Amino acid sequence: MKNKTAVESHSLPKSAPTNSIDPKQAEHLRDLLQQMLRIRRFEDKCAELYSAMKIRGFLHLYNGEEAIAVGVMQSLKPEDAIVATYREHGQALARGVPMNVVMAEMFGKLEGCCRGRGGSMHLFHKESHFYGGNAIVGGGLPLAVGLALADKKLGRKQVTCCFFGDGAAAEGEFHEAMNLAALWKVPLLFVCENNLYAMGTAIEFSHSVNNFTEKAKSYGMESVSVDGMDVLAVEEAAQKAVEFVRDRLKPFFLECRTYRFRAHSMFDAELYRDKKEVEAWRQRCPITTLTQKLQSQGLLSDQDLATMKTSIDREIEAAIAFAEAGTWEPIEDLTRFVYSQSNPESNSELNSEMTTSDRQARVL
Repeated sequence: MKNKTAVESHSLPKSAPTNSIDPKQAEHLRDLLQQMLRIRRFEDKCAELYSAMKIRGFLHLYNGEEAIAVGVMQSLKPEDAIVATYREHGQALARGVPMNVVMAEMFGKLEGCCRGRGGSMHLFHKESHFYGGNAIVGGGLPLAVGLALADKKLGRKQVTCCFFGDGAAAEGEFHEAMNLAALWKVPLLFVCENNLYAMGTAIEFSHSVNNFTEKAKSYGMESVSVDGMDVLAVEEAAQKAVEFVRDRLKPFFLECRTYRFRAHSMFDAELYRDKKEVEAWRQRCPITTLTQKLQSQGLLSDQDLATMKTSIDREIEAAIAFAEAGTWEPIEDLTRFVYSQSNPESNSELNSEMTTSDRQARVL
């Protein structure tokens, strides 16, 4: 198969034709817009807080990719499992993980979803069936296969949805996970967020075959590629994919062609891509596109948009206040939840002293 050139692989996907919107859908579309705006404004504020050293460690932002998290989540049920990467704020918020809990975690506070021990890259929320937040590239893939296999063995008609980037498709875990998922026929939706760059390396320099649906086909897996900058296209494709997985109890591969507007992380000097390329992709911003579509058909007024932003900003400020007022874990708890198997007696004694809340927290 002939590989795409650098120009072809980085070209913008064609915009979907502007169709008239059924007024019955207007409320749903405004909700999709609000969800994307919520993620964007939350992360923009996180960038400010990082610069102010309120948030420490690493910070990988999702700007430009919001349509994927929001579009895919529409088809998933509350009991379905989500596995994500270290660029997972968008998925966590779209899934329903409370914003104040996410912000407290990023501040390193005890009230965070991982007691402040996970930070930006390790969001985990059992109540939402949100199982990370995995800092290792491709690390979530085998975990997702395991979750889906457990559902199959227990006879639960649930779907596991695993988000990962194009960089993960160059890792051994990707191929192992794809092979086992297809071999064992597990109910798993693979969602590849292909933003064309694995950190600072363009896909044509790291993949001999950069048509990712071909990789899925090599494992006998059904697959489709969609414009990841169009939330409606993502929603429609995800709906069909999830139905396939749930009904046939087989894996499905969904590639979402997208682009991140910010650098890989807050430490990234971003010397590997042209500013003109970034600006060209910004013209396809999923938030701007949907906003214009709604406004052009009289389904979203300037006042509606302003009210939406004000509501989101208030939620963000409340989340910051919650995190600021949170508590630091005491230094005496530094070794709490850290166990050694070398001394079974001490482990037994420690376990007997654990409170119910300790045991519940141990799953983190």
